[in-house]
Amino acid sequence: MSLIDLECVRRLLESEQPDATLVFVRGDCVVLPADEVDDAHKGLVIAHRDELAARLPQDGLSEEALEDLATRLDNIARDLGA
Repeated sequence: MSLIDLECVRRLLESEQPDATLVFVRGDCVVLPADEVDDAHKGLVIAHRDELAARLPQDGLSEEALEDLATRLDNIARDLGA
């Protein structure tokens, strides 16, 4: 079972927040503005949208690329012990 799925990645990439951050909170992936991530959850930050955006293709993401990204972010969440 994935901790971070395709929907989590879409919510992060499509967020209206300029500093959108993907955080794993109590078993769920949550997209928050960076300034709303409290000290208790800073260790569970999976990714910042601006960091991902710099590595994404300019012509957009295919479903396959989104799935690959979700898998990589899921591995990060697992490495953090989420």
